Amino acid sequence: VQLVESGGGLVQPGGSLRLSCAASGSIESIYTMAWYRQAPGKQRELVARITSGGSTNYADSVKGRFTISRDNAKNTVYLQLNSLKPEDTAVYLCNALIKERLSIGPTHCWGQGTQVTVSS
Repeated sequence: VQLVESGGGLVQPGGSLRLSCAASGSIESIYTMAWYRQAPGKQRELVARITSGGSTNYADSVKGRFTISRDNAKNTVYLQLNSLKPEDTAVYLCNALIKERLSIGPTHCWGQGTQVTVSS
């Protein structure tokens, strides 16, 4: 199973970006999908999470600005980033709890990450 993120880049403060993360491989089911971020010198933190049923939760620092969504038919999770601030600068990583075909149980899978830089 592979997770591939896209959509990062350089944006000015107040701008927007949309990140995508597509899962591929021998997938039977995808449960919770999430976005994390890690800034230089800081610990990785959960940004947003969405269950297979569509329930969401967000870090307090991004509530009202970021929106997570998913397209189960495409095995893809999205993160809409609005009103971006310099402190949002980080590598954004996709995570998904996935059960592969012929496996006993689900495992957490990670993407390689996509850089988001907010600067004027």
